[in-house]
Formats: sequence, structure tokens, C-alpha cells
Amino acid sequence: MRDHLGPLAQRRRRIPSHVVDPRRHAAHGSGWVRRPACEYPLVPGSPVTDAVHDGQMDAMPGPTAVEAGLEPLRGPLTGYCYRLLGAVGEAEDAVQETMLRAYRHLDRYDPSRAGLSTWVHTIATNVCLDLLRGARRRALPWDFGPAAADGVLGTPLGPAHWVEPMADSRLPHVADPAELAVRRESVRLAFVAALQWLPPRQRAVLVLRDVLGFSAAEAAQILASSVAAANSALQRARATLQEHRPAPTDVPDPEDATQRELLRDYVDAFEAHDVDRLIGLLADDVRLGMPPIAWWLSGPASIGAAMTAGADACAADRLLPGAPANGCPTLGQYRPDPDGVLRPFALLLLELRGNRVAEIVTFLGCGERFAEFGLPPVPER
Repeated sequence: MRDHLGPLAQRRRRIPSHVVDPRRHAAHGSGWVRRPACEYPLVPGSPVTDAVHDGQMDAMPGPTAVEAGLEPLRGPLTGYCYRLLGAVGEAEDAVQETMLRAYRHLDRYDPSRAGLSTWVHTIATNVCLDLLRGARRRALPWDFGPAAADGVLGTPLGPAHWVEPMADSRLPHVADPAELAVRRESVRLAFVAALQWLPPRQRAVLVLRDVLGFSAAEAAQILASSVAAANSALQRARATLQEHRPAPTDVPDPEDATQRELLRDYVDAFEAHDVDRLIGLLADDVRLGMPPIAWWLSGPASIGAAMTAGADACAADRLLPGAPANGCPTLGQYRPDPDGVLRPFALLLLELRGNRVAEIVTFLGCGERFAEFGLPPVPER
């Protein structure tokens, strides 16, 4: 096959260097469940195929228009894969594999049959469905059972149990207010966790249709199904999602003076161990969870009691504002090491409602990711 394609074989070996992350490709390249090449058929009559057969591929100006159109899709693909997989590392790996497959199979792209975005999302969907085969459902602490009635934390669960936070900077910039509202809502931790209740193909069709705005025909093409089957899957997905849809929250706005004051007050009350003041900043139905522990608390009184009991452990902790993640404000929590140096301890994501803190997800042990959220390894004193 390689000899038959001639110049194309050489072109395939010259995948642009910016496409390949050597660390991810080396670490994961042998672990992918690769689909047979026949799933990306060589399409007679396509411009790239004709150039291959005519032996003109190397003479074509580079990068081609198709190649140039691939890289801008990396951001949207990251958001798509993250919503399906619920994990940042897996989403990045899926996007990397998608881009590699797209470059390797450019000769099989026919613009008369599908737009480039549709074609690439087809590859990404196959990659994600492969990864989800046999995977457990990712969740947040409140998905594992009722709120705790005591201070027994329990045994931490493995990373594969949890929906992971993702920095907003990983997603493409959106200027349109309506599109920005959809993006913020559809990357909320609670929404991504709700998506995990859906079977993988239903999850994909719902994100394609209701979040990314693909048409019924395009979604059916991406999923290799009929329009009727795709629409049926979408209706079932919507019904299931309605049962797990998260409560609405305030739209985060870094320029909102009221929200900035609320976050400052929360930081000040936490660092001063002023439990009464902190309780006054919480919504009546507030909940607090701490992945990787399934234990969680509900209500200001329970959270206040836990803070009082743990006052000694948090005595010298500091909170620093970080960059937004999942459409929410973040705080980096630092704790002194044995030498008294403040080290990353946890990342807090806060959801706000009615000028109160309505949800706090404290991701323990993710200090190696602090840079993603604009947080320093060691804060200035």
C-alpha cells in the first residue's frame, strides 16, 4: 500500500512537528485501539486523492488549505473530548490522536461529502468512544451517596472516579455573548458530571447537537447512523439529562464588583478562621466536596462545624485567586511544608448563586496542575 501511494507515503511521514506532542505520543501511542483504515475510505474524485494518483502531492503548495484548517479545530476538539471523557489528560490525548489520524488520512477527506469540522469530529468521536469502552462513570462527591453525617472521611478513590477541572484557557476564545453563555454552562463541573450518566453515544449526540450546534444530518454522519437513529438517541439523552440537570448559578464575571467582593470576603474569612463570617457567605443549600474523597457536606452549619474541627490543620493555609476553570472562579490553597514553605495543597472551584457561595469543590493533591490555573508553585508572602 505504501509503495502504491508513492509520494503520499512520504508525505505521511512528514507530519508537521507542531501536531505531535512527543511526550504524549510516546506514552500513549501503543495503547490506542486503532480503527481500521477502511473507516476513513479513500474517496475517488476528491482533490487530495486525485493529486495522490497523479503523483502531484509533493508538488502541491504546503501547507494545503486542509492542513491549515486542522489546527484551529484543536481548541473546539478539546472542549468536545473533555465533555465526553470528563478528564483533562484523556481529552488532551484524544485530541492529539485525532490530529495525528487526520493528518495521516488527509487523502481520505472529501469536502463534497462533509465539512472539515464534521470529518475531524468523526475521528474524535471514534477515539473517545474507544476510550470510553469499559470505562467507569466519572462523578463528583455528591453522586456517590448522601451527605456525611460525621467527620469520617473514608478512603480516597482512584483518579478514574472523578470529573477533573479544566482551565477555561484550554477552550477557544468566544466573543458572542450567547455562545459564551452556552460554553460556560456546558463546561460546568456539574454539567460534565451529568453528561457522564449518559451512554457514550447518547453523550456524543447530545454534545454535538445541543452544545456544538451540528445539524441532525451532520451528527448522524459523525456517528455513522441514520438521522432517525441519531434523533432518537438525542431525545433519550435529553430525557436522562433532565433528571440530573444541575441547578442554575450566577454567570461568573471577573469585572463584577459584587462577585469580586464576595470572593475577597471568602478568602479573608477562611484565612482568619472566622467561621461565623464564612458561614454568612454560604447559600442555604451549599455543598462542599473534596475529591478524591467521596465524603461531602451539605449546608452552612455542617461546613462550619467541619472548619471548626479542622482549624489546626488549616491554621497557616493561604488562598490565592486563580484563573477561571469550568466557567467558575478558582482559588489555590497552599499549606506549609515541614520547613514552613507554602506548597500547593488543593484547587477550589466555587459556584456562586444570589451573591452567595453555592458549591465548593476542593480538588486535593493537584498541585502539579497549579500552573494551568495561573497559580505559582510558591506564593509570595
